[in-house]
Amino acid sequence: MSMQLLIVAHMPSPNMASLVQAVAEGAGDPAAGDVAVRVSPALETKPEDVLTADGLLLGTTENFGYMSGGLKDFFDRIYYPCIER
Repeated sequence: MSMQLLIVAHMPSPNMASLVQAVAEGAGDPAAGDVAVRVSPALETKPEDVLTADGLLLGTTENFGYMSGGLKDFFDRIYYPCIER
């Protein structure tokens, strides 16, 4: 059974989308092992998505020294459903 990698990213720019695509392609390369990669937009990712993944990779732009609002929203929505699980 393959490992499940969930890439959660807020991609407001073409540069961020290109970076996420490159990471997903690299992680899904057969040389990396048996890894099933799923990319999910931060604003659409649910707690169940996180709980069923074996690995989690986060992508965000930097805004005034902090993560994007989209990724902050993701953390706010999944925190309590995922805590201690």
